[in-house]
Parts: sequence; C-alpha cells; structure tokens
Amino acid sequence: MNSFTRVALAPLPILAVLLAGCERPPIQTEQTGYRGTGMEQIYNPRTLKKLAAANQAPAAPAVAPNPDGPKAGATYQNVKVLGDLSVADFTRLMVSITQWVAPQEGCNYCHNPENLADDSKYTKVVARRMIQMTQHVNADWKAHVGGTGVTCYTCHRGHPQPAQVWYAPADRKYKNAVLGNDAKQNRAAASVALSSLPYDPFTPYLKEDQPIRVNGNEALRQLGEGAHRTSTKQAEFTYALMMHMSSSLGVNCTFCHNTRAFQSWEESTPKRATAWHGIRMARDLNVSYLEPLTGTFPASRLGPKGDVAKVNCSTCHQGIHKPLYGAQMAKDFPELGAKTGTP
Repeated sequence: MNSFTRVALAPLPILAVLLAGCERPPIQTEQTGYRGTGMEQIYNPRTLKKLAAANQAPAAPAVAPNPDGPKAGATYQNVKVLGDLSVADFTRLMVSITQWVAPQEGCNYCHNPENLADDSKYTKVVARRMIQMTQHVNADWKAHVGGTGVTCYTCHRGHPQPAQVWYAPADRKYKNAVLGNDAKQNRAAASVALSSLPYDPFTPYLKEDQPIRVNGNEALRQLGEGAHRTSTKQAEFTYALMMHMSSSLGVNCTFCHNTRAFQSWEESTPKRATAWHGIRMARDLNVSYLEPLTGTFPASRLGPKGDVAKVNCSTCHQGIHKPLYGAQMAKDFPELGAKTGTP
C-alpha cells in the first residue's frame, strides 16, 4: 500500500463512527397533520419488515365458542375464575393460553400433572390473577384498548414472561470517583431510548401518581408567592417518559402532539387522549394486579430491589403504534371481555 492510499483511507474509520447512528435510505414519511406543522411520521422499510414479522397474531382457534353443556366449575375442582364457562369453552381457552404463554413447557408450566386442581405452583396462582387482569383491561379500559382488546398473547408472545417489563433499577455504587453522581440519569439507558435523561420514568408515573405535565400556565417572570414553577429536573423526567413512549410505539412526538403548540390539547391529535388513558391503565395494572403478587413470585423472578416485573408501554406495543397491528384477538374469546370470579 503506497503512501497516497494510506492517506486516502485514514479518514474511513472516523467516517464509519460518524455514520454509525445514521440510517441508510430509503426513508418513508407519512404526513399526519396540517401542512407546515412538521407533523410527519418517519419510517424505515427495513425496520418495518422486521417488526411485521415479529408482530403476527396467531390464527384464531378452529373451534368456535360453545356455551352449551356442563359448566367447568361443576365439572372440575378449584376453578375460581372461569367456572361459569362451559367445559368446551374452558378447555378451548386453556389450550390457547398454553400456546400464548408456555408452548414449550405445556400445561405443566402452571399445573401439577398429578393433580390439576393443586395450587402449589406459583405460576398457576399468577395465571389466575392475570386472567382477571385481562378481563379488567377489556371491560374497564376501552378508552385505551377500544374494541380491539387484549389477550395473554398481546404481552407474552409465546414466552412465560413478556420480553418488555421493568423493575426498579439497582442503586449505583460509586467505586470510581471520576464517575461522580449520575443524578439518576446520564446512563444512556434503553428505557429512555439511549438518551441521557432520567432512566427510571416508570416509578414516578407508572407506579406512583406524580404530575407528568410540567409546563406552567404563567410566565416565569411571575415568581411571587404561590406562583407556579416546575424544575428542570421534573421536565427531564417528563421528557424521559415521552422518549419511552415514542420508542415503544415506533413513532415521534407528532403522533400525539401538534408541533406549533405541544401543550395544547385542542391542537393535539386524538391519539394523545388514548395515550393519556394508557398511562393510567399501566399504573392501575401495576398497582392493583402486579405489585400484590410480589410475594407469590420466587426471588429469581424479582428485580434487583426485590420488586415484581411491571408493565409499561412497550410491554404490549413492542415497537408499533397498535399491538399486533390491531389484530382483534379478543373477539374470539368473549370470556376475556367480562370480569368474573372473586376480586
């Protein structure tokens, strides 16, 4: 290699580093708002192809629902939630749940094969409560899930634990003084789309009920007693949650907001209201259904601080604006649309 060639190739490693975060064309755009507002969604066809392959809903059961015949509660022992179903519908749902949650492990993932009524396996206790949670979502959170609804497959996708869950992050130990205090941010965490924003926006908003909207209604010059001010730190947590929602749904800010007035509800898209309900739905599920199960799970299934796995936007959405592209699986299982059993 002559000296000219070496000089010509020298910038290539630097160029490779600079281009590593870029996407090669073609890039597609879809206008979702008024012209001149910059309200466009940007898509990469290669990414969409991968997402489409990973978000296919399973085919509906070949057997249609059949409410006739003896009831499961009168036929089997210890049926606490679905006892009002016919034996045919009960069996149909159990087979489907097995395929949705534990296709490799089979029925024995939740059941003692020598005594199906036995509750000794924690997975059976959890599954019973998750069925009630699914019914609750379909019956009481239509403002978010609409008529599409959810099933176990919406989150699990054929795995015992959904791929996208969250735990309270472990406390960082500052063994190297050079690192300093990360102020609960500056980690480029996947939870906030690899930004340096606060990496746990879930505890304050999807577990606790802290205010998300931080922009004030008065000018900052009005700093007298009782004036409304919010800190930069609060704003950073709000942006962290927005980054999570954006990456979870595979969209940008203009999916919900109008660029000319981000704070204005009147100028936002209807999807912003859907997202508003989704935040509160996730909080409801975490507090009412998942956290109470903490003591049921073994230590190996808990997070670094001993908390149970909880849901966020990506648990269902997994990179697309409608889980499973809006496949209406729930309509094939009407028993998952009504609350049953003892709360």
